Amino acid sequence: MFQVLPYLAQYKINVKNEILAGLTTALALVPEVVAFALLAHISPLVGIGSAFVICLLTSVFGGRPGMISGAAGSVAVVIVALVAQHGVEYLFLAVALMGVIQIAVGLLRFGKFIRLVPQPVVYGFVNGLAVIIFMAQLEQFKVPGAGGEEQWLQGTQLLLMLGLVALTMAIVYLLPKLTKAVPASLVAIIAVSALVIGGGLDTKSVGDIASIKGGLPTLHWPQVPLNWATLALVLPYSVIMALVGLTESLLTLTVVDEMTDTRGHGNQDCVAQGLANVASGLTGGMGGCAMIGQTMVNLESRGRGRLSGVVAALALALFVVAGSSLIEQLPLAALVGVMFMVVIGTFEWASLRILRRMPRADVLVMLLVTLVTAVSQNLALAVLLGVVISALVFAWENAKRIRARKHTDAAGTRHYEIYGPLFFGSAQAFTDKFDVQQDPAQVVIDFRESRVADMSGIDALHKLTERYHRLGKTLHLRHLSPDCRQLLRNAGALIEVNIQEDPDYRVVTAE
Repeated sequence: MFQVLPYLAQYKINVKNEILAGLTTALALVPEVVAFALLAHISPLVGIGSAFVICLLTSVFGGRPGMISGAAGSVAVVIVALVAQHGVEYLFLAVALMGVIQIAVGLLRFGKFIRLVPQPVVYGFVNGLAVIIFMAQLEQFKVPGAGGEEQWLQGTQLLLMLGLVALTMAIVYLLPKLTKAVPASLVAIIAVSALVIGGGLDTKSVGDIASIKGGLPTLHWPQVPLNWATLALVLPYSVIMALVGLTESLLTLTVVDEMTDTRGHGNQDCVAQGLANVASGLTGGMGGCAMIGQTMVNLESRGRGRLSGVVAALALALFVVAGSSLIEQLPLAALVGVMFMVVIGTFEWASLRILRRMPRADVLVMLLVTLVTAVSQNLALAVLLGVVISALVFAWENAKRIRARKHTDAAGTRHYEIYGPLFFGSAQAFTDKFDVQQDPAQVVIDFRESRVADMSGIDALHKLTERYHRLGKTLHLRHLSPDCRQLLRNAGALIEVNIQEDPDYRVVTAE
């Protein structure tokens, strides 16, 4: 114990804040993971057990202290069909295989590709998740009807629910203005719970969703035939879950980095997420990833280190083993109020204020990613769609920037000075700038202000060279950068051009 405290002090970890933040986060996790488990048609205890395993391992080994992971809804959406058609045992194998894929991604250091996600996509992702979190809370305003179908709360019950939610939100908002000694969310949950339980108020509680009483997860090997047919069945689900999980985790890591002005380690987090999902699958659990809502609860409660995540995981285990009767009495209104404040804090309001100053293409990307995330809840698809559209817009804008300045020197040689990159988007415009029929016998293309970027650019040079060659004319390339010359050498079997040596630019002759 005495060796641990100096370690925590060294990294400026406030033990009290970490413990209180972990307890608050655990309370916020319970209704979420129970709801996600029911969404996937599996036992709520499976969801809580998975959250315990995933939260514990990612908190200890993850690349982003303060980030909370658990059984997430984005992954639950993917597995609905698998569970419904083949049962939970196939789910357990798919989750373990999902973890293996994520470990491979981390070891291959593919996590760095999250840097390719443009800021409008991040805005759309965060705003879409805020909408998802908000919509998920609306389910708590429903009760089973006479025919078994759910219906909205009405009358006194609805007013009581709204009043308790508003009280919770007011405490979370106002308490930090008075004191920051304890997390406002935890105080709000305790105060509203005391009011409901002490006053005997009739409102929905955690126990109305499902019982959380049970035991800790134990080793459970998936009871499925281990053959190629089984692998072919679960692999598509595993790949999708792995991509969705890593997408949400890495983007959540990026958001937390911005909020805390620190930098996490994406590849390390990929490996940690993979280890957690392998452990979850082999202990009879569902898959998971970073949960931005609970991460925001943890951060707003001043949880910044690994300890808060560990405490949250241990608290979940304690709730299940010994405290289920108490936790099941917690009013859902208090937890809904906390999550509504999370929605307000998660949504990028700044993105709305700068809409008029953003390029139209970026606005379109942000709105599209938000819409796809909120409607489909397929985060990987939404982010991929946003990245692809952003890349196409970037390519189109750069394609329009290629220009050529022409002049003829005293020796009668025609010079074309190229400005802008030569790549697949600009290849046609580049070709159209040359007057092959009217040009003299010697033609020089100067790439001082340009670059040959890809195979389409090489092919454009090759075809242009052939057109001049058929007319008995010679085309020379000048001021090619080293990377461009290497690109041309690699394509030597496909193209034959004259690269002129220029002593000022140290270009090697390759004729």
